[in-house]
Amino acid sequence: MNFEQAKQDIEQWIVDFVEKPTPLLNGWAPCPYARQARLSKKVDIRQGCYNPIDDLKHVIMNDFDVVALVYGPERWPAEEFNQLVDTANMVHLSSQGLIALADHPDDAESVNGVAMNQGTYAIVFVQDLAKLNHFAKVLGNKGFYDGWDEEYLKVLFAGREDPRS
Repeated sequence: MNFEQAKQDIEQWIVDFVEKPTPLLNGWAPCPYARQARLSKKVDIRQGCYNPIDDLKHVIMNDFDVVALVYGPERWPAEEFNQLVDTANMVHLSSQGLIALADHPDDAESVNGVAMNQGTYAIVFVQDLAKLNHFAKVLGNKGFYDGWDEEYLKVLFAGREDPRS
């Protein structure tokens, strides 16, 4: 994997997709906070070096809202990748107040017909759990999750507060 190309691709995906409102999500962008984080230089895209557990064990957020670790998907099949991220959440990140969310091109995520995955790389997005829960609650109160598939939301909110309650 060419990391510089991967970084450019992910940054472009954030601008062209993650920040863009769509009618299929009731006029919302997939992440309404992404643009502000990007423009404030609060997103750090890093190359995953080892395996996700080892890399996540050593993640330091500094002043970033999101740290994204990027891997070649051929190196980590989706099921194994997701299991490693889940293990890292339980063993290392939860005690630090952080959460990692996996995105793998072979594990398609769709909301109301909108493909939510980046689609090319295996990525782990690390965020401060309390901040994520707070901002998800704000969005939940504004109806952001209205109409989303309940089964998808159960998976999305695993290890988190359900912002709709």
